[in-house]
Amino acid sequence: MPVLLGVLIPVAAFSFSLGLTLPLLSMERLYFLEDRPSLLQVIRGLYEGDEVSIAGLVFLFSVLLPGLKILVLGISALHRPSSKWLRVLSYLGKWSMMDVMLVALVIFAAKTSGLASAQVLPGLWFYAAATLSTAVAAYVVGRGAR
Repeated sequence: MPVLLGVLIPVAAFSFSLGLTLPLLSMERLYFLEDRPSLLQVIRGLYEGDEVSIAGLVFLFSVLLPGLKILVLGISALHRPSSKWLRVLSYLGKWSMMDVMLVALVIFAAKTSGLASAQVLPGLWFYAAATLSTAVAAYVVGRGAR
């Protein structure tokens, strides 16, 4: 199990950083305008567009909580997981796929509106890989504590 965690946690951290910085999707409007924002650019755009509360929520659920979960997983893997860390992991795990669903809803809205077409780019795949590898690592840590 320690070897598996030694692979999953760095993969999660690496994928998470790429998922934040690489373009998530390509949105084409009117056949000649194209946007390819990363998650951090989306948050910055919301903030600069005076949507501070939405930017804060997206930052909380897409950057802060997943990053905190990876950090707690790393601490739990290095030390014998205590019930305190496992409770924190359990709480953070409840929010792990919310951000991926949010991006999927944006893509769905763009495609069904008829005003834009959207394609998934590597940033979303890396972000999803980070979410999946974090979930598997949390499961392994939880099993190791029993």
